[in-house]
Amino acid sequence: MAIGKGMKWLGAALLGAAGVLASGFVVSAQAQVVTVGIDLSTTGPAAAIGLSSQKAIQMWPRKLGGWDAKYVILDDASDPGNAVRNIKRFLSEDKVDVIVGPNVTAAALAVLDPVATAGTPMITLVGSGSVVEPQQGSRTWVFKMAQNDSAMADVMTRYMSNHGVKTVGFIGFADGYGDSWLKEFSKFADIRKIRIVDAERYNRTDTTVTGQVLKVMAGHPDAVLIAGAGTPAVLPERELKERRYTGPIYQTHGIATPEFLKLGGKDVEGTLFPTQPVVVAGTLPADHPVKKVASTFVNQYETSYGADSVTQFAGDAAGVWPILNNAVQRAAKITTPGTGAFRAALRNELEQTHDLTVPNGIVNMSAHDHVGLDQRASVMGEIKDGKFVYLSN
Repeated sequence: MAIGKGMKWLGAALLGAAGVLASGFVVSAQAQVVTVGIDLSTTGPAAAIGLSSQKAIQMWPRKLGGWDAKYVILDDASDPGNAVRNIKRFLSEDKVDVIVGPNVTAAALAVLDPVATAGTPMITLVGSGSVVEPQQGSRTWVFKMAQNDSAMADVMTRYMSNHGVKTVGFIGFADGYGDSWLKEFSKFADIRKIRIVDAERYNRTDTTVTGQVLKVMAGHPDAVLIAGAGTPAVLPERELKERRYTGPIYQTHGIATPEFLKLGGKDVEGTLFPTQPVVVAGTLPADHPVKKVASTFVNQYETSYGADSVTQFAGDAAGVWPILNNAVQRAAKITTPGTGAFRAALRNELEQTHDLTVPNGIVNMSAHDHVGLDQRASVMGEIKDGKFVYLSN
């Protein structure tokens, strides 16, 4: 599908925004609709991520593949247990055709089995590739919008190597997100002869990381990588600055929110991080293949929500609609929405998404790849003068 056609919804999206309520529904006059269950973390530690996802979803049109759409949005409060309850409600009460979310890796992993047992496809908004890899068992029902941690670790370690980094100290979340990043970063660091001198972990709700920071600094690393997401990722960086660590500090793509910049202030100035095109759309090179679509979305999002308000997570959520729109259109030619056969057909058609440009990349899925993003969806960024900007290699 051509770029313009794949993203033509953007021009009309704001017109339908008022009809998508935070409590979560669009009511159709027709008896048959495509029902989408949306689980987001709009409160709790991951709220900055979930709220930006919700804002993008509020821009979705009220149609999917030519059918009226019903969106049911629930908050899991950043808690995997709540996410499981929400997903079970979607499956048993709302009889959804597809699930979008969760925002948090641990929550997505917790709902793999009930989603697969119900035969309902799920498009997650998490970063970790662990929810879709390997493509077997319950994971065959799951898709993912964000670029894999492996691709982000690849572009990050390449940049480190090009800039003389030989040793790195690691401080990451003590959960699935941190696990995935330590695994993937270690793999690419080894390829590029970068040694991890120490690996420390912390919880999203911790209020101090002094011990972890002191241990990492004791190894005298050339650089430090903080594997966190949202505002909890500020804590280790602030502690490093207070302890007068002077080396470069890297973060992951999970930091790209206005809330991170606001909370971090001068402490996060100069941070280096991998990201997807939406976050740095305005400073991307003119010939970047995603710049036009990413910039169009950013302009419309910020018209609605304010300057410098866009996030990678908003871009991920925005990309769900064109992917679903394409797949629903094809699946509905096979069977009727609202049935088990339709859900199975929709899963199969999601796998057939090819050459579709969305705000955060160009999607080419397959039976073996339920993300479908290549390196055109991975760039390096820097925090400069309180903004996220593109950083050339």
